[in-house]
Amino acid sequence: MTQLRKDAMDLLERIPDDKLIFVIQIMQGMNGLYASNDEKEREAAFERLEALRKKVPDLDYDKELKEYREGKYEYENID
Repeated sequence: MTQLRKDAMDLLERIPDDKLIFVIQIMQGMNGLYASNDEKEREAAFERLEALRKKVPDLDYDKELKEYREGKYEYENID
């Protein structure tokens, strides 16, 4: 263990238990600043998926329903 870590551990030992929650929150925030390789890989995969995404034109739901009914029931003008 490095001297810096020993000093940090000594300081942590002196902090009262009811104040440790603040230190833990700070440490968790600092941990979030350093993304792991897994997170970087996930972000890169997400970016690739975003690049593949295509815009779908707006659908006319009434027209789609009518065409579905005509195909399924072989009837026309079902409303």
